Amino acid sequence: MTVRQPIAPSRSRSGPSGSGVGHVTERHHDHFTVVGNHLAQHPDLSLVAIGLATHIQSLPQGSPVGIKAIAARFPEGEIRIAAALRELEAHGYLARRKERLPSGRVVTRTFSYNKPRAATPNTPATAPTAVPEPRPDPGTVPVSVPAPAPTTAPGAPPVSAPRSPAADLLCGLRALDSRLLLSERDVLRLVPAVQEWLARGVPAGAVQRAVTAGLPDDPIRHPAGFLARRLA
Repeated sequence: MTVRQPIAPSRSRSGPSGSGVGHVTERHHDHFTVVGNHLAQHPDLSLVAIGLATHIQSLPQGSPVGIKAIAARFPEGEIRIAAALRELEAHGYLARRKERLPSGRVVTRTFSYNKPRAATPNTPATAPTAVPEPRPDPGTVPVSVPAPAPTTAPGAPPVSAPRSPAADLLCGLRALDSRLLLSERDVLRLVPAVQEWLARGVPAGAVQRAVTAGLPDDPIRHPAGFLARRLA
């Protein structure tokens, strides 16, 4: 006598047959986060940045999302995490602002956007009010001292930084923070790194925000090296 074996129905699958991915979809009823395809399939963000943005959006309000806190949770090092955070800032998914507490202490607050700010021009009513940043101590502000004109051979053309959008962006950083004053040699050295950002379609304003967000309160003794690390 033949015994019939019951066959369990297979789980519903969707998607085309073949070697491509097939989706096994189940509905979530709790403990889930909705992420837009504009982030999950972003054409310019790195995989680390997309994953980091998804993780940050899934966290409860008030969770620490500093570089050290994230590095303690994931195997990626602080350099890769810092670069991913700058990517998210440049594309509008993250903003870091300095605010003064009633005690007088200055802290950096991080805001995560589930839609890029470029796509939501109207600021929501719940957006925090920007608090003016404290002015740096007068003793730490660099003072420009006129240098003597260099002696050049007769007929030799003067050396100057080439005018380009990348050079203009770098020269304009000192208007945002006087500690980011660069020499012509520094501008020439940093221009290729800025051009790479611009070539990827990142707006000049977004590049400026990425390199100036969350600046330290201490004096920046080597602005060229500081900017080179942020542009890397």
